[in-house]
Amino acid sequence: MALTGRAALLAALGSIPVGILEPSWTGILAVNGPLALACACDYALAAPVRRLQLARSGDSSIRLGDTADVTLTITNPSRRPLRARLRDAWPPSSWHPGTEIDASRHLLTVPPGERRRVTTRLRPTRRGDRQADRVTIRSYGPLGLFSRQGTHKVPWSVRVLPPFTSRKHLPSKLARLRELDGRTSVLTRGEGTEFDSLREYVPGDDTRSIDWRATARQSAVAVRTWRPERDRHILLVLDTGRTSAGRVGHAPRLDASMDAALLLAALASRAGDRVALLAYDRRVRALVQGRAAGDVLPSLVNAMATLEPELVETNARGLTATALRTAPRRSLIVLLTTLDAAPVEQGLLPVLPQLTQRHTVLVASVADPHIARMAQARGDTEAVYEAAAAAQAQSERRRTAEQLRRHGVTVVDATPEDLAPALADAYLALKAAGRL
Repeated sequence: MALTGRAALLAALGSIPVGILEPSWTGILAVNGPLALACACDYALAAPVRRLQLARSGDSSIRLGDTADVTLTITNPSRRPLRARLRDAWPPSSWHPGTEIDASRHLLTVPPGERRRVTTRLRPTRRGDRQADRVTIRSYGPLGLFSRQGTHKVPWSVRVLPPFTSRKHLPSKLARLRELDGRTSVLTRGEGTEFDSLREYVPGDDTRSIDWRATARQSAVAVRTWRPERDRHILLVLDTGRTSAGRVGHAPRLDASMDAALLLAALASRAGDRVALLAYDRRVRALVQGRAAGDVLPSLVNAMATLEPELVETNARGLTATALRTAPRRSLIVLLTTLDAAPVEQGLLPVLPQLTQRHTVLVASVADPHIARMAQARGDTEAVYEAAAAAQAQSERRRTAEQLRRHGVTVVDATPEDLAPALADAYLALKAAGRL
């Protein structure tokens, strides 16, 4: 119970016998007697807070950038009407800065024996789970002089999923996949191709594709065509170590990597391939495998929702061993990590042969567009120094990528906006070349 202003003073005085008060206090009580009586009546008519019954309903998951409506139902079992101010508390990241006060506070009136609903609209600014805190209710009497205050715990959780902004590229990539899968067949057989059909030879075809037995049975030269195999295995590996915490624009590198992984997962599952996810730094942070094609994307989005960069150095040997256990069959391993020289040369390169010996490896990295802008800067001494530093950083990055390519690794290095479509194009190119 909370008392306000003069009501608090009168309540305190009311608990002291009048006989022991100084004469001046007795005079004050005599003058303010009607006000004290009004306060007492107001307090008596204020609905009790502890007896209120509260329940929640509404959204339990949304994508980052969307809004979630969580409804709070307040039932008043008492015989007095509830006139109240209510605060529905959530973590600060549940709203954009400056909007919490308007979104979390409500005025309500609940007649005796009835219920009312108030809706709190959340607009989270970060991924992950948002847990409801306490609900604070201040119940007023009809005169507004007195109030009772209490809190209730009403659990509720809203999971904020990755936004998957690269989904806009999916239709164009699926169109290329359909062309690759059905309308154009490859003439040379690779590791990930299977026999499709025979057709007549035309100048320019690879002579190694000529089917001499079929040619002997007919008057024209026949060549074999191949199509990309389905049911290949794709393992997406998210490096959640310290390098993934670096911010590019307004978000960590990890967020751009997740967005690229989601587009590739959606494309690969439509192609009939099996997709698994491993998030690792010094231990497994998330593992998704064995999902049906229709359940792959929801499972990945749900697993990525709570991932956060860890400020530790990634254990490359542990990552490699875990990836090999997760992908026992020949697979395409897509490692979303950094191209910084030190982590790659000291961590990844020594253990890379263990992966490339059995699997096809693709390394995808988020490039900082600010570095490219710095490299083009001119005009004063400071700009020239910045351009020199940016050029050196780009040179080291290209050198690291070239070291990986010499080990047979496909490298994709692109800005956050371009990484997802570039990674999807690299996957389609590997599939067209029969390397999956």
